[in-house]
Amino acid sequence: MMENINWYPGHMAKTKREISENLNLIDVVYEVIDSRMPISSKIIDIDNLIKDKPRIIISTKYDLCDKKVTDELLKVYDNVIKIDLNKDNVKGIISKTKDITKSLNEERKLKGLKARKIRVLVVGVPNVGKSTLINKLVGRKATNVGDMPGVTKNISWIRINDDIELLDSPGILWPKLENQEHAHNLAALSSIKEDILNIEDLAKYVVNKLIMYYPELLKNRYKLDSINEESIYEDIAKKRGMLLKGGIYDLDKVYLTIVKDLKDGKIGNITFDR
Repeated sequence: MMENINWYPGHMAKTKREISENLNLIDVVYEVIDSRMPISSKIIDIDNLIKDKPRIIISTKYDLCDKKVTDELLKVYDNVIKIDLNKDNVKGIISKTKDITKSLNEERKLKGLKARKIRVLVVGVPNVGKSTLINKLVGRKATNVGDMPGVTKNISWIRINDDIELLDSPGILWPKLENQEHAHNLAALSSIKEDILNIEDLAKYVVNKLIMYYPELLKNRYKLDSINEESIYEDIAKKRGMLLKGGIYDLDKVYLTIVKDLKDGKIGNITFDR
């Protein structure tokens, strides 16, 4: 049985309030999701938050996902751009932004007004790569980047170029994570702080997912001859030499290793949503 996960720091409620207060300034929204969990990483009340603003869904970490599965899941969304954050492939985002907002300055021109910058809200759950994305769009380090969710704490305006400026926002979750499978996907792939989790529970969730969908990746990563659900953690400890005094298996180290390997992309290309 999965342990219930809930995580909703106070700044998230503040962020939602500030987004609502600034929404009238926004022309288009970049909704950032993680390609390895394109369902779990969507903010569940995003439509209520951004109302009828035009939206581009930016599916980050595409290089780490199971592309066949993710591509199928992404078909239900409009205006999707898939990107690898390790490459400077953000020109398509800027081009799409200008296409969507083309009528904005045309209408201003008809009214005898000067063209103005396009204002973009960047929003998503924690640690989906918003800060890395913004730094690539700007072409320099404009925001702090970290492996821990909750690095960005306040909304802030950032200029990309003469045509576009961004309103960066901290990662958002919701007060109660009703769907615990989605919650565990978020936890396994870094959107929820590790220190509130039971690492054994999380590692076992990850292993069960891998056995279900990617058994060969699991075997290859840990050099397992076969997968025995009863002894898999001991088998990994043996293969990796994770032993305590007296030859006792260091299972805590095994659990931590499995979760870290998944987050670091060392297990292989996976998508946990279905």
